[in-house]
Amino acid sequence: MPVAGAIPEWLLYGAAFATVFTVMFDLGLAIVPGDFRWAVARPGMMLKSLFPTLIAVPALAWIVARALDLPRAAEVGIMLMAIAPGAPVALRRSLGAGGHRSFALALQIALSALAVVSMPLWIAAFDEYYGASATIDPRELARQVFTAQLLPLLLGMTTRRLLAARAAWLEPVFRRLASVLLILLVALVLVDIWQVVIGAGLRVTAAIVIVTLLGLAVGHLLGGPDPATRTATAISSATRNAGLALLVATLNDVSPAVEATVLAYLVIAAVTVIPYAAWRRRAALPAADRG
Repeated sequence: MPVAGAIPEWLLYGAAFATVFTVMFDLGLAIVPGDFRWAVARPGMMLKSLFPTLIAVPALAWIVARALDLPRAAEVGIMLMAIAPGAPVALRRSLGAGGHRSFALALQIALSALAVVSMPLWIAAFDEYYGASATIDPRELARQVFTAQLLPLLLGMTTRRLLAARAAWLEPVFRRLASVLLILLVALVLVDIWQVVIGAGLRVTAAIVIVTLLGLAVGHLLGGPDPATRTATAISSATRNAGLALLVATLNDVSPAVEATVLAYLVIAAVTVIPYAAWRRRAALPAADRG
């Protein structure tokens, strides 16, 4: 990553990989047999909820970027994030905000798998529009998705199946570990890129906030009648996969300004989602707990 910061690159990447791996392993430990049956029995709901993340958000991001007349590097960075679905932390945030467990799990896996197809298609479409020659090998995307998300998820599920008696003990241990690693990663990222975030500029910041809010709104509207599926769809739509966006950026040797925009998007969008997640978490609580 050409964007230099205070934290060594190897430490930042190592912390990010360890965090994502632990988060997904912990989620895999929590999956019980039959968790996916609810979602599998409702394919129409799944297809409807894939639309905001895979199609609506990239289209809306392009409209917003063009309307605000952003610099080319900022526009490209925002579009890279907009076309990168299936952020690993989205599933954790969704479940923490009261998202439908079975549906959120199935949606996360579907988005991760479909990213291998959707991202190359979006890149080809934008190449035509911008007259560029960016590219991404689906095998690279598949390798990234499998290593960082599907492998630890499968390992967690296998561990629960083979060591069912210990799963009840392991699950809270890994949940606490995942929480600690997330906090450490956020701290490292903020130390490393706080100047990037501050230097994003008003128009770029406004564009990221608007796209994130639109993602929440479209996901919430199309998430079905169940409030829990609405929450899962909205957070999945608004939370983009910085790892996949940076993979495309690195393989295509983009300018540091593009990668800086991706990093700024990661932080600004995460902050923008907080009020929605807090609202949905409170709404999901029993009336007695809400006070």
